[in-house]
Amino acid sequence: MGNTRSIAVGRLSYTLGLQGATMQLDTTCSSSLLAVHLACQSLRSGESNLALAGGVSLMIAPEPTIGFCKLKALSPDGRSKTFDASADGYGRGEGCGIVVLKRLSDAIAHQDNILAIVRGSAVNHDGQSNGLTAPNGEAQATVIRQAIAAANLDPSDIQYVETHGTGTALGDPIEVLALAKALGGDRVHPLRIGSVKTNIGHLEAAAGAASLIKVVLAMQHRQIPPHLHLKTPNPYIPWDKLAIEVPTQMTDWTGEPRRAGVSSFGMSGTNAHVIVEEFQQEPKTANQKPACVLTLSAKSEKALQAQVWQYVNFLETTTESIENVCFTANTGRSHFDYRVAIVGENLAQLREKLQAAQAVRVPINRPKIAFLFTGQGSQYADMGKQLYETQTVFREAIDQCADLLRSEFSLLEVLYGNDSRLHQTQFTQPALFAIEYALTCLWRSWGIVPDVVMGHSLGEYVAACVAGVFSLADALKLVTTRARLMQALP
Repeated sequence: MGNTRSIAVGRLSYTLGLQGATMQLDTTCSSSLLAVHLACQSLRSGESNLALAGGVSLMIAPEPTIGFCKLKALSPDGRSKTFDASADGYGRGEGCGIVVLKRLSDAIAHQDNILAIVRGSAVNHDGQSNGLTAPNGEAQATVIRQAIAAANLDPSDIQYVETHGTGTALGDPIEVLALAKALGGDRVHPLRIGSVKTNIGHLEAAAGAASLIKVVLAMQHRQIPPHLHLKTPNPYIPWDKLAIEVPTQMTDWTGEPRRAGVSSFGMSGTNAHVIVEEFQQEPKTANQKPACVLTLSAKSEKALQAQVWQYVNFLETTTESIENVCFTANTGRSHFDYRVAIVGENLAQLREKLQAAQAVRVPINRPKIAFLFTGQGSQYADMGKQLYETQTVFREAIDQCADLLRSEFSLLEVLYGNDSRLHQTQFTQPALFAIEYALTCLWRSWGIVPDVVMGHSLGEYVAACVAGVFSLADALKLVTTRARLMQALP
């Protein structure tokens, strides 16, 4: 049973304790990019909240190589010379590539290290062509157009395409012409193309994953790696008539945001194309860097003390940011009974406090948590502004309240516009409600969930909303009407 591919992929879910859809795919060369496409669909439909997708290709027996040689698919010198006149087949490569996929909103809320965004993807089949192994240019152009449409982009928005690019006399011209048909159009700048197969060979079932990872790395470095083994461009491709170029030197990747297409075409006839976009992190406002919490734990006081000193030494030499160090320690480790928690604004401060920290053993039964919501009178100018500028969950909750209050007044102007209306009851109460509601969302995103909620005066309405007595829209409507009536009192 260990030799069965479906069992192998099932073992991954068994080992990792995953209970979502688990499947092994085989569309030959397009298998791993098809996996990415299906994983994205699963996330969009809500079937999954996190997905692992990719492929592996290992050369552990001679029979496949012998078969490909008889098929005359392999290059005699073992190199993929994609787009070159001497292209005579591909060189086999081996490796494993896996990507972790999440809905963007979830990844932002969980403060994940986001490397890129999958904007859209599409899959189709060649249907009838000149032969079982012969590619169909029309089908390739169609799948690229479908992916562009799914990404809600224009063809000219794509600056680079990581091609399937196996390096065959038949396949290379068909693919380039299909790209020109789908993405050529009226381009101000030429479309750049390349193939990772010239670097590491054709990973067959894992080829799409390798191509996707290459593109993400190129986006991170803002450079397109050189395409290798291109000395004499394939004469069957009309290069002078196409707005397409192949970089053979390290090339700066200009334009923002950087966007690319990734193609993977299976010998089976199944074609996949994925549109990738760089992730642009919103810059943090200067002098608005919040403090961070570092938590450590162990099964005994002695073990915790040893771990504390490991971190003391680590913090002295690491080049990581305080946010990354704390996030990894807090979320990437199990939480045991003996614990230490410290707060710091920089690594040096964390190190200093850690040296003086005292271990605490948590009680067996977790104490209950109560959220208490205040009433009118606690307002002040720019309340929550630092959180609004640095915490995505808090900002989204405030923006949601602002949208619901738009017909009444501008919540953001009252909160952060140096607006004197903040101290007028008609505006004070909805503003305080929004701040308290957003704080609750923020605490919940950190895993702090109340067992009970209580409120005083206006705070009773926030508590009722948080407890599910009425919706946010209804709560704001009620609070706004109440505030307007109170404002009218003598």
